[in-house]
Amino acid sequence: METTRPTEEWNQPTPQYQDNKKVACGILAILLGPFAIHKFLLGYTNEGIIMLVISLFTCGTVSSIIGLVEGIIYLTKTDEDFYQTYQANKKAWF
Repeated sequence: METTRPTEEWNQPTPQYQDNKKVACGILAILLGPFAIHKFLLGYTNEGIIMLVISLFTCGTVSSIIGLVEGIIYLTKTDEDFYQTYQANKKAWF
């Protein structure tokens, strides 16, 4: 009789999410929020241009707050959640 070995979940490799930009986008959002570089890095060109225009008209205050909030949100999400939310499903704001 043939026996199969049970799979041990603790020994399985963790899934790697291709091209996960969580840390880069989080740091860029916090440090360079008014320039919307994190939006362009994720591929959100229209949203990046909107943030640049808002930054221009408000001297960077509103978009720097938006960048700070988005950076904190990006960095507190899990890798899988960030990938699914912002890279696969393309959720543009918060």
